[in-house]
Amino acid sequence: MKPLKSAPPASATATDTPAKLGATATDGISVGEFIALIAVMMSLTAMAVDVMLPALPQIGDALGVTDPNTRQDIVIIYMLGFAVGQLVYGRLSDRYGRKPVLMVGMGVFVVGSLAASFASGFTLLLLARLVQGLGAAAPRVLAIAIVRDRFSGREMARVMSFAMALFIIIPVLAPGMGQGVLTVGSWRNIFDLLLAAGAVVALWAALRLPESAPLMEEPVPFGRSIRMVLEDRQTFGYALASGLIFGCVLAYVASAQQIFVDIYQLGAAFPLAFGAIALAIGTASLVNARWVESLGMRRVSHSALVGFTLLALVLLALAKFGVADIVVFAVMMAALFFLFGLVAPNFNALAMEPQGDNAGMASSIVGFLSTAAGAAAGAVIGHAFDGSIVPLATGFVALGAMALILVIWMEGVRGLFRHGS
Repeated sequence: MKPLKSAPPASATATDTPAKLGATATDGISVGEFIALIAVMMSLTAMAVDVMLPALPQIGDALGVTDPNTRQDIVIIYMLGFAVGQLVYGRLSDRYGRKPVLMVGMGVFVVGSLAASFASGFTLLLLARLVQGLGAAAPRVLAIAIVRDRFSGREMARVMSFAMALFIIIPVLAPGMGQGVLTVGSWRNIFDLLLAAGAVVALWAALRLPESAPLMEEPVPFGRSIRMVLEDRQTFGYALASGLIFGCVLAYVASAQQIFVDIYQLGAAFPLAFGAIALAIGTASLVNARWVESLGMRRVSHSALVGFTLLALVLLALAKFGVADIVVFAVMMAALFFLFGLVAPNFNALAMEPQGDNAGMASSIVGFLSTAAGAAAGAVIGHAFDGSIVPLATGFVALGAMALILVIWMEGVRGLFRHGS
């Protein structure tokens, strides 16, 4: 692929003509490598969650955790640290540049991984996971800011879609990787794997990632920077709506081991089922990259959100009637995650669209709002697990409906499905 050209001027805003995918952000890195690196940066968070899932029973046994629902805190506390960490890195990167701040965050992630590997109790493990999440927030929030530095509108949605298509490889493979580690070692070695993954991402970014932060003598004042996000109806609304839908994913991930192993008795085949369902998001990301160009972000994402909510309602009815066997559940979840894959990149792009000169801070706050809302919703639904899929399906319906209400609040009924950006 051709190398990326020079970045757009620092004064570019969401209303300017976006860079094209054939153009490049800086000399020395191709479009393909740029998208791949962004995808890997984003996927570190998913890997740190999904690779743990097969090990949750062993961790509980080793550290004296008897309540299966309490084991979910290994996922939830990580996401809490991830949410809080996002408030820090974006603002710092606006002032000091994306790369230096990214390296600091990767260092925090490596330290957290090392501490988790040696944790002697469940509380210490949760503290280490909190540190891991704080560090993992850097590559996630800065990946979005870096893409927004270079692209806007539909082009940003397309780049994010291609990145998510690559990103989804990690959730597909991660549970199998965790299961593989357990066959040759202990659950502590999973944290060694995460440490190595963090080091690889840091090295790749250090050597190949070009600095993309606009060169400004003075960044936007802190208070004004926050107000630009919180007072913008589109940014604030789509960030919260994104978080509600993300809560469905977190609830599913937190409950997945119990659902597939305890309810459906899949045993060691659990990673295969989990990975197969996750492929639906990657497929949707590729489809979205094509559809968004001709239909626009709103028409694609609003239609997908309505479909998501209605399909979740069907799953709830099937669960209530006791006919949601493993085949029905897997097919329904794959369809739901396909629709999620049409919502997520567009909602992120719509939230960031008005924030051209405020990308770092906006990425931080948008990331915090969406992750915090998702983590809270996911924790409530995950801890409601009662040996059936009814709580999960109920949560999907409720969160989908709440996200749809938020979109209507932002866009109005006539604004739904409208063509354009």
